[in-house]
Amino acid sequence: MSRETELKYNEPWILQRADPYVYKHIDGTYYFTASIPAYDGIVIRHSSTLAGLPDAEEVEVWHKHEKGIMSKHIWAPEIHYLDGRWYIYYSGGDIDDEWEIRPYVLECQGQDPMKDPWVERGKMVRAEGDVFSFEAFSLDATVFENKGKHYYVWAEKVSVYPQISNLYIAEMENPCKLKTVQVMLTTPDYDWERVGFWVDEGPAVIKHNGKIYLTFSASETGVHYCMGMLTADEDADLLDPKSWDKDRYPVLKTDASRGIYGPGHNCFTQDEDGNPLMVYHARTEEKIEGNPLYNPNRHAMLMKIRFDEKTGRPIFSYDE
Repeated sequence: MSRETELKYNEPWILQRADPYVYKHIDGTYYFTASIPAYDGIVIRHSSTLAGLPDAEEVEVWHKHEKGIMSKHIWAPEIHYLDGRWYIYYSGGDIDDEWEIRPYVLECQGQDPMKDPWVERGKMVRAEGDVFSFEAFSLDATVFENKGKHYYVWAEKVSVYPQISNLYIAEMENPCKLKTVQVMLTTPDYDWERVGFWVDEGPAVIKHNGKIYLTFSASETGVHYCMGMLTADEDADLLDPKSWDKDRYPVLKTDASRGIYGPGHNCFTQDEDGNPLMVYHARTEEKIEGNPLYNPNRHAMLMKIRFDEKTGRPIFSYDE
């Protein structure tokens, strides 16, 4: 059976795993992590193939605290390999204030992230002179490299009522600290970002032909959840908001005819042949039982990505 026929697209791939993140290591191994329904720990699985991930053994590498920080709402982990070490970026709240969500870092003490111990490096450290970052509800951090520099992008709510979740970017000094003061990339400008809550979150980056495409998710986590996109030139100053152009309309949204509801919080990877893929979560039912945030039925799915021959932009299509 070929790799192509082993994988199915735009249907549940790994069940009940929201905010999925897949990292393809330099040796070709795939690592998968995601938010788990209990929101109480961080799990990893690995496989030599994408098709092997759904049935791969899942290992909990870290469990929440019983009290204090990191004791509630353990969300959206991402696993990265930076400066010769493994890191996991994730967010967590305080059981005494469950919405006191802040971004944290784990560091692996060896080269095998499945077996070697992980230690807490604490909350992500903001740059000197930055009095804003991580003071309010902050989550969904991702890391990407461009021109030899690493950048940290995350969602944070401004402390007003109603609270608004914006996306911010900063250059990294090292895997646990920012070098520059945060810069806002996007705020919920449009109607599709303001359903239920005013939210931009879940950033992810893919590059193609000298361009950087940064996708993000918007609105409440039910059927109105959708994906938007920002575009920048890789030679531009990525810390200048004017370097980024924002799409007027979402690039991916619910398609009831296909039974795909609330697609979002994606990442990008490659198949074994180097072809680009998107990993995202979505629901398969329109009516959600209970609070959408605690309903476990957000499933990881795969989508093929191709690029427009004229514009070079990624095409997000359930037909691919």
